[in-house]
Amino acid sequence: MNLTLKIWRQKNADTKGKMVTYQVSDISNDMSFLEMMDVLNEQLINKGDEPVAFDHDCREGICGSCSLQINGEPHGPDRGVATCQLHMRKFKDGDTITIEPFRAKAFPLIKDLVVDRSSFDRIQQAGGYVSVNTSGNTIDANSIPVDKENADMSFYAATCIGCGACVAACKNASAMLFTSAKVSQFALLPQGEVEADRRVLQMVEQMDKEGFGNCTNTGACEIECPKGISLENIARMNREYLKASVK
Repeated sequence: MNLTLKIWRQKNADTKGKMVTYQVSDISNDMSFLEMMDVLNEQLINKGDEPVAFDHDCREGICGSCSLQINGEPHGPDRGVATCQLHMRKFKDGDTITIEPFRAKAFPLIKDLVVDRSSFDRIQQAGGYVSVNTSGNTIDANSIPVDKENADMSFYAATCIGCGACVAACKNASAMLFTSAKVSQFALLPQGEVEADRRVLQMVEQMDKEGFGNCTNTGACEIECPKGISLENIARMNREYLKASVK
């Protein structure tokens, strides 16, 4: 395939960015989107130009770092996949592809297509954990009975990879799907009950401090989420928050 790429280029957060047009040729249908970006960067390096900066790590849909806005959609036109799992067979010869970073106040741009998503880390650090007192004889976690339905729902919430697609898809740049997944992961388990009230209050407070917007109730976040995190988690977080606030 021969493609036209319109890519956002910006040296850093303090400089003005712009869309730059590139041409790439002989792109295989079997390439991943990031492999196509590798081809472009190799082409730029050979010409003595600066390559396009973009985040990537595992390239297996696990780490969530490969977040790109592709033709106006987080992670591109496919469903249930991160950008690294998107294949070029989803595009046609001669297509023009617009590639931008995720845009949100809480995701400040670092360079080109790379944004700083450490705000997600701070939300998790505010309460997305279970404290364990290791003094004396501790109870093995496997000895604590967990309802099968709750265990499954907790597991599904835990599959969130923190990519930020939910934020990018939301017109308010809300992080409620991400935060609710991390709250639900523990709220559904008996191990998480001890800190349940403190957890939800602190994580929601941190989410607001980071500058994320409110939920729009449009459901775009669930549609664009590569792991299909359910909106039910937001409802659960709201219940947990109300209950903790009353206490």
